[in-house]
Amino acid sequence: MFHANNWRERTSLFLKILWPIMVAQVGLYLMTLTDTILAGQVGTDDLAGVAIGSSLWVPIITGINGILMAISPIVAQLVGKGKRDEIAKSVTQSLYLSVVLALVVAGTVAVALGPILSGMNVSDNVEHIAYHYVIGLLIGIVPLFASNALRYFFDAQGYTRISMIIILIAIPFNALFNYILIFGKFGLPALGGIGSGYATAITYWIVFAMSVWMTFKVQAIRGFRLFVQWAKPSLKAWKELMAIGVPIGMAIFFEVSIFSVVTLMMGMQYSTETIAAHQSAISFTSLVFMIPLSISMALTIVVGYSVGGRRFHAARRYTFMGVWGSVGFLAICSVFMYVFREPIAYMYTNEPEVANLAIQFLLVSIFYQLSDAIQSSLQGVLRGYKDVQVPFIITFVSYWIIGIPSGYVLSTYTELGPFGYWIGIIIGLTGSAIGFWIRLSTILRSSTVAKTAAVSS
Repeated sequence: MFHANNWRERTSLFLKILWPIMVAQVGLYLMTLTDTILAGQVGTDDLAGVAIGSSLWVPIITGINGILMAISPIVAQLVGKGKRDEIAKSVTQSLYLSVVLALVVAGTVAVALGPILSGMNVSDNVEHIAYHYVIGLLIGIVPLFASNALRYFFDAQGYTRISMIIILIAIPFNALFNYILIFGKFGLPALGGIGSGYATAITYWIVFAMSVWMTFKVQAIRGFRLFVQWAKPSLKAWKELMAIGVPIGMAIFFEVSIFSVVTLMMGMQYSTETIAAHQSAISFTSLVFMIPLSISMALTIVVGYSVGGRRFHAARRYTFMGVWGSVGFLAICSVFMYVFREPIAYMYTNEPEVANLAIQFLLVSIFYQLSDAIQSSLQGVLRGYKDVQVPFIITFVSYWIIGIPSGYVLSTYTELGPFGYWIGIIIGLTGSAIGFWIRLSTILRSSTVAKTAAVSS
């Protein structure tokens, strides 16, 4: 990491940090994509069961895991300030916190999962698949959280290729385990969609083992002596992490949950085929979203580093670069999705009824791509400033007060049917993008005032 002095240097640094994050994020999502595609080849019930299980799992896990994302702006700003000696302590405390959070979530999900699924209007077989899919995933929740804490530590210093290498190694393991457990190879029973949960959990353990190994293998990381020198657990340090991380986690939860809640609500109103088609479209658009999400994560690092070094002008320029780059990419992807919508749909299912519905969902999804690009990149910038409280409120209002209710009304009381929920998603994403833009404009004005005051004094 270094403080760039011109557009060429800034672009070079940003891309150097971005592309490994991008590869890692796409790789991570390919694991979920593998679950969905292979489960869909077994049957519609398996695809629907994995869809419902994922809809319960993903928002909770990504929301709670978002708390650990606090380590990224904390470490980035410490690096920017030249206080590298304080980094190891913060990372160790995040590892302690990751284990505690994982155990709390695992216990809560294990108790609440059955009653939640029982209250849904799905067949017994779909409920069975969803339940055991999530139970399988729980086996890997501790290594999942701990490895993510280490990943944010690597990335915040600009060592994004470490995470990329780990994920690239893990992808073939995940595909192999899915193939074996879903279809019952090498003498093992065919578990169908349930097998994908256990396969992914095993992969989480492999990712964690490789992450720990990297702390000893990479010379630049070895100097921090993680897993060698252990600081005592500190409630004070946990409170600092939680103060930044909880709003980040809740904001992520509200964002991700809008898709999951829509899936669950549709499960109570529409057929298994509609749920499967909806999940297929969501699965592909979520894969596309990994690119703007990667840009958002890179923006948090470079903006946090610049703010830590009191280089607010550089933070502004990174913001411009990241936001418009994200919008441009998703504009191109929207054209691609329109042209290839039919083969994309049939990639998930062989059933014409499900595929035709998925094609229509993909067409609707094109309209929320640009709003999604803007809101995600702006949120990454705000995290770089450690501004998390107001974005949390913005996401809650946009998605839960405006987006989801709008979707329900449009779906229930108009001719849009299930597509009304997707219009609600578009409304929510657009609202958050506008809110984040207003918030960032306020922060930029404040930083300008502070800089002017410092110079005049």
